[in-house]
Amino acid sequence: MGQIFHPYEPEQALLLPPSLGDWLPAGHLAHFVSDSVEQLDLTAWYARYAQREDGRGQLAYEPRLMVKLLIYAYAVGIFSSRKIAQALEDLVPLRYLAAGNRPSHRTLARFREMHCAEFQALFVQVVRIARAAGMVAMGMLAIDGSRVNANASKHKAMSYGRMQAADAQLTREIAAITERARGVDAAEDAEVGPDFRGDELPAELQRRDTRRAKIREAMARLEAEQAAADAASGRGTGRTKKLKRPNGTPPDAAQRNFTDPESRLMKTARGNFEQCYNAQVVVDAAQQIIVAAAVTTNAADVGQLVPLTAQAEANVGARAATMLADAGYKSEANFAALEAQGLDAYVSLGKGEAQRAGPEAQGGPCTQRMGAKLRTDQGRSRFKRRKAIVEPPLGWIKHVLGFRVFSMRGQRKTAGEWSLVCLVINLRRMRSVALATA
Repeated sequence: MGQIFHPYEPEQALLLPPSLGDWLPAGHLAHFVSDSVEQLDLTAWYARYAQREDGRGQLAYEPRLMVKLLIYAYAVGIFSSRKIAQALEDLVPLRYLAAGNRPSHRTLARFREMHCAEFQALFVQVVRIARAAGMVAMGMLAIDGSRVNANASKHKAMSYGRMQAADAQLTREIAAITERARGVDAAEDAEVGPDFRGDELPAELQRRDTRRAKIREAMARLEAEQAAADAASGRGTGRTKKLKRPNGTPPDAAQRNFTDPESRLMKTARGNFEQCYNAQVVVDAAQQIIVAAAVTTNAADVGQLVPLTAQAEANVGARAATMLADAGYKSEANFAALEAQGLDAYVSLGKGEAQRAGPEAQGGPCTQRMGAKLRTDQGRSRFKRRKAIVEPPLGWIKHVLGFRVFSMRGQRKTAGEWSLVCLVINLRRMRSVALATA
């Protein structure tokens, strides 16, 4: 009888040491990530370890190793440091990239948090590699923003009005607890003897006191931000009408989140309100490479058009020819700045792709010129390309990678993580184009 099945002997030991690289096909994403990282300049990453050249302390993991692990993990939709550490035991590509090392989830989390600024610089390196490979032309750019959930629940937020009421309530409760504690001191001393001091802070008081401190800290941040905003707007100086509230006093509806105070309550595409950051991208039309990225705490996009255009040009090292943006970026000041730069911009003045006469009637001269340009055949044709250029990369981030919630907290850290996500999408795009043209 002939042989039917392939040999299957699970207990058979390997005669020679295996090479994990041979277990992956030649065009595997892990090989591409490894080769790409080897070409990047990681001098700044190694500089942090210069003071440890005397060999003291625990051995650190190679930055090349850690960068490869994080890039590949994000590329396949694994963002949690705990899940990455677990995947190091389960996934051959990660074991291949780690070369037998197994950093813990704490090590991965600390490394990612410590190198937020370096990830932003690494993103720029990847953009310039794409430019050198002919994948970035700077002929036409498109900008857009997307709400990405913060690592915080909206149920952990409180309005300024509620903070004032809660602070008053907690103050009363703390005073009552303190008075009650004083009342029982004599009885406790008699019961437990002279070794009991009688001035220990009750656990109930500790909890209330801690919460009151957090509330007052959040109130102070809101008041400081409101005072700065009032000063910038000229309130109370005669330049604007007098307000009912004192300068520096936030409206009762102003909110802060206790888990991530820098995040903001924003309306999402689903129509509900969540604790979010506004993640911005500028995408080049040639191969849909993201050439600039930022994270802002402002739900409005309008303030990002000019800075991100400048960032894209600085990252690539070339001037942009055309910029496309939706109505969220329209303003007379933006149009004037882009005209002064000689940039051919097409920014919608209303909702939808169709540009109708009229939206610019209340605007200044730059807005009126923008409206007239958008109603030309060339203007309509160019602006219609916006959606097809910028929205696919944002869709890849959220639907292919599955990145919808930041793992870190605070604007500085989320900006670093967003740079990591964008460079991962760029590397995946570069690999796809390379495979398609091979």
